[in-house]
Amino acid sequence: MEAELPLRIIVNRPPPGVTFAVQKGRHGLLPPTRRTADEIAFDFSVRVGDRDGRPNFVGEYAQGTPADRFVYVNSGTGAGQMGSPWSRRAKVKLGTLTREMVDAALDAGGVLEARIHGVGRDGGPACATVPLLDGGWRLAGDGR
Repeated sequence: MEAELPLRIIVNRPPPGVTFAVQKGRHGLLPPTRRTADEIAFDFSVRVGDRDGRPNFVGEYAQGTPADRFVYVNSGTGAGQMGSPWSRRAKVKLGTLTREMVDAALDAGGVLEARIHGVGRDGGPACATVPLLDGGWRLAGDGR
């Protein structure tokens, strides 16, 4: 049985003037839920089921194979910003989300949240597989 699992990705200190969006399917884009100078937040849901005793994330925002699911955070032209010198995608891995974390979020009516750096080593937007900040995914029970 599958359930809808609310997720939030927060991009910390994004480079100024660069557009970010979460990739939806192959070509769609989800705009930010909230944007300030210090962070950009994206709220969305994935469906979660069970595969070999581990959570299996599916739906329009879940990318990759069942063994390696992730969410793309696109920037620059990849986020719909025409004329940008950037065209990047950051992979936010879902593999560290455990069944216990998923169940706790579903039981509490909360959202699982992850934070990433907005800037990569070269000073441009973050790209490739990005590390999760603040200890990784965590339950944010307030829904914000």
